[in-house]
Amino acid sequence: MFYPRKDKNVVIIAEISANHGQSLPQALRLIREAKKCGADAVKFQAYTPDALTIDADNKYFRIKHPEWGGQTLYQLYQKAYTPFTWFKRLKREADDQGIVFFATAFDRASVDMLEEIHVPIHKIASFELVDLPLIAYAARTAKPLIMSTGMASLAEIREAVDTARKNGAKEVALFKCVSSYPADPAEMNLRTIPDMQRRFRCPVGLSDHTLGVGVALASVALGAVMIEKHFTFSRKHKTPDCFFSIEPAELKELAAGVRLAELALGAPCYELTPGQKKSAAFRRSLFAVRDIAPGEVLTEGNVRSIRPAQGLAPKYFNQLLGCKALGKIKKGTPLRWELVSGRSS
Repeated sequence: MFYPRKDKNVVIIAEISANHGQSLPQALRLIREAKKCGADAVKFQAYTPDALTIDADNKYFRIKHPEWGGQTLYQLYQKAYTPFTWFKRLKREADDQGIVFFATAFDRASVDMLEEIHVPIHKIASFELVDLPLIAYAARTAKPLIMSTGMASLAEIREAVDTARKNGAKEVALFKCVSSYPADPAEMNLRTIPDMQRRFRCPVGLSDHTLGVGVALASVALGAVMIEKHFTFSRKHKTPDCFFSIEPAELKELAAGVRLAELALGAPCYELTPGQKKSAAFRRSLFAVRDIAPGEVLTEGNVRSIRPAQGLAPKYFNQLLGCKALGKIKKGTPLRWELVSGRSS
């Protein structure tokens, strides 16, 4: 089953990434905290610095970024990576907590390692979406495959999806993603989510790097089936990803907001809900607003459309005008056809 949640509701994924600060106890605590805060899954990143880049210090490898600048790619990944020797222990902790565990794979070695610990899903990062051989290798596991689409053109997404399906991925999902850290909400273009669903005929979620939870909650209304947010105990921690991650209180807010949004979305409905049936008694209807004598003509002066709803519907107002009272009609009486004569057609 692709969705970790049996009810197929929106899956909330806490991306631990580098927020463990290369402390295994911290990583384990983050898994437990994610579960406590309402996440359905935790995700790590499976790579070594040498799998992503080379240890070179020239203009091609130096980073220009407000948070990550002043170092090389290799130096950043040395601080951020999760040792492969941890993964079996991390998976066991997640299993014990009853939360789904999976990871982003960055090369064949990481796919193989993740297969050894029996992850249920594989993930391809936005930066690797153009690595078609990697996608093909992950797809050949026949596990569900999630691919993030940050920076990708429509043609590149199509190539990636076709590669995954041709190589055995039985289930493919995409993440709408803006690969900017933190991402600007104005650049998110969430309406791409239903468009991607139509174009690629697959589930689409959101890998969200904006600050806060507002953008993620908005994606639910547009059909996002998964939401991935980087998760940390505190943005004050000096880990590579903490500055654009959400904290426990925000993850709880996200989980509660997503479940509320799911309830609110419901299904197309034009019937009265139980709550509305009670309120319907106070809709407008036609009432005598003055005492009306027998034989007196009904006019705009003695008949009005007011609340509550026990009288004739307001649409009959013009037909009722000009009719005569068959008997005395007291002020506050809901009007019925049997109380008058001379009903117009």
